[in-house]
Amino acid sequence: MLDSSNAPESPSEGGEIYASDQIPKLAATLKAAGDPLRLEILRLLAQDSYSVLELCRIFDLRQPALSHHLKVLAQAGLVSKRREGNNLFYRRSAGSELLQQLFSGLDRLPLTHARAQTVAGIAAERAEASRRFFADYGNRFREQQELIASYSVYGPQVAQLLKPGRHALEVGPGEGEFLEELANRFGTVTALDLSEAMLERAQAFADEKGLQNIEFVCDDTRAAAARPESADCIVVNMVLHHTPEPAQIFHDLQKSLKPGGQLLITELHDHGQDWARDACGDLWLGFAPQQLVTWASEAGLNKGRSVHSALRNGFQIQIQEFVKP
Repeated sequence: MLDSSNAPESPSEGGEIYASDQIPKLAATLKAAGDPLRLEILRLLAQDSYSVLELCRIFDLRQPALSHHLKVLAQAGLVSKRREGNNLFYRRSAGSELLQQLFSGLDRLPLTHARAQTVAGIAAERAEASRRFFADYGNRFREQQELIASYSVYGPQVAQLLKPGRHALEVGPGEGEFLEELANRFGTVTALDLSEAMLERAQAFADEKGLQNIEFVCDDTRAAAARPESADCIVVNMVLHHTPEPAQIFHDLQKSLKPGGQLLITELHDHGQDWARDACGDLWLGFAPQQLVTWASEAGLNKGRSVHSALRNGFQIQIQEFVKP
């Protein structure tokens, strides 16, 4: 006769325990997602954050109606929200493994032509606002930079993380200080900036230092994506909080990296100092470190080393390394 006193719990018993804890929660989550409009919202929020007013434009809804749907999604943990000044921005949450399978199928469905046009229009408006700011910002760049974090605070630390290679790309080189580091370590360097005024300042710095191996390109990160697997290293110092679509930048830069290549991101931690919008042209009030990790992971990059430091003025700097498999 077999002694079953110490036998492991049967699958059915384990299943009952799992069901009692998980199935009601899963049912509530699926109920929240089980609406055509809310599925449309979840599909849109996969790649970027949008404010309530922007979502109203995209879905052609009055704010009370849209806010109801967002509240249902937020209560079910399907979206997360953050406050930027007077605006609430929403983004899709990671969710469970089962929800990720649902999202995987959902994300393959295209937006309607009209909604895609509205989304593209919002992206263009964000980019134009940033471009206009930097067209007038060049002469005040160093003064405003000192208000938050000067190059000397993070530049040497980023340099210590650089891996050797043949070609490097810097996105948003500012006044060009880090280009000198790159030009001395890599055979060729590309400086990419959407602002012609800022690119001219970087080029003037390079000319002054006699740096001859730098190519200057006035464009956005789609120009980098158009050169697949060309960069051993990409550096983005204090740029993402000025950009309208940070998640898309990760996708573009992943395409430009060679296998094994590194992406170094220097950014502010999330903060509540709203004055930085007007004074420094910030579109985002920094980022939670996990947000950068999530965007990088979604773009197919692995997390590497990281450095975090606090500044006297209440800001925190994060330097994060991501590697292309």
